[in-house]
Amino acid sequence: MYVAARGGEQAILNAEQLFHSLKSTFNADDVRRVESTMPYLIDKVMGEGSLYAPELAALAILYTGGDLYESVLMLRAFRSTQPRIAYAKTLVQDDWLTVRRISAAFKDIPGGQILGPTLDYSHRLLPLEMLDNERDHGPISSTLPVQMIRNSELLTRQASLPAVADWQRAEGLLPELPFSASSVSPDSLPDVTREPMHIPADRAVRLQLLGRADTGGILSLGYANMRGYGTVHPTVNELRLGYADVTITHPVSGEPFSIGRVRLSQAEIVTTFKGAAEKPELALGYCATIGWNEIKCIAGSMLDMAMDLPKPHPSHTEDYVLHHTDPVESSGFCIHYKLPHYVTFGSDLDAMRAVTAAGDYLKTTGASVPLGTPGSFSENAPNGAAKSGKELS
Repeated sequence: MYVAARGGEQAILNAEQLFHSLKSTFNADDVRRVESTMPYLIDKVMGEGSLYAPELAALAILYTGGDLYESVLMLRAFRSTQPRIAYAKTLVQDDWLTVRRISAAFKDIPGGQILGPTLDYSHRLLPLEMLDNERDHGPISSTLPVQMIRNSELLTRQASLPAVADWQRAEGLLPELPFSASSVSPDSLPDVTREPMHIPADRAVRLQLLGRADTGGILSLGYANMRGYGTVHPTVNELRLGYADVTITHPVSGEPFSIGRVRLSQAEIVTTFKGAAEKPELALGYCATIGWNEIKCIAGSMLDMAMDLPKPHPSHTEDYVLHHTDPVESSGFCIHYKLPHYVTFGSDLDAMRAVTAAGDYLKTTGASVPLGTPGSFSENAPNGAAKSGKELS
């Protein structure tokens, strides 16, 4: 049973005003600055919010003072108010503008390894010199302009970056795909933003939920699997970051056209335990998300594989993983404990006091009191505190 907080609407408004007073005011320029200086944070909020809108993600981050759960909630709430006007065509990996592509399974892969934007091979040293004064130091050190990842030279290289999994399928190491991406109609796929999830979940539902899941939750369960609380100890077959044009069909001319370019990331992991003894095959796990979020994709692809195993560890079953890693559902349930619960809690205390008082009475008198006999409670005691055992009626 939930009841309103004392003080009513004015108390709620005052609390909100105090929250915003603890952070600086901001304007449209600040929104643009956050959008340009914190791209990975923006990507995380957009991915978990199921809405690719960098400007709105930056606005949500500033408005909530950096509370990511509140930012994601605001983005999803906004998304729910928007009509669907079209279905985009399927984004095919071959059409990506790939800027980072690595494989831990092979030293050399067709097209070569592309390190791209990453701190994986850098020293994690804070640039404390930037705190010496308030002067803008600019970029730490950059010899490669951002324009490089968008120029035509890189675009021409995409044809030489075939998927590692395609080569493995040609070698008979992976089973063939049951269908091609181009044969799938986007409007025929389930949509987790509009339809409730059912267990067992369709794989399209699973991959959507992993893609918008809480990064920390996915990492936690994936790490548990890595440490031995599961059976998946994989190799990263291929990890990609890139840009992709979102293409829809013009409602009048019927011609396809791009409505914008988005950042995407995906990971495929493999293990060697699948298949019959006479023909062993690799097993493959997959995860993709909007924005660049390597941690989520690697851990999510591990969970994708784990959920297909017979008798998986409880923390890798579909119901456990998909329900408990949703950032809005899980944080909302946690936050709801802050709401008033004093009616139910007071009832529990009354029951505890009655049992305690009855026990004290039995110890004092040696009498027999039927189980469940109510005590006499003081009107002045908080929450109906019980009187002593001698005062029981």
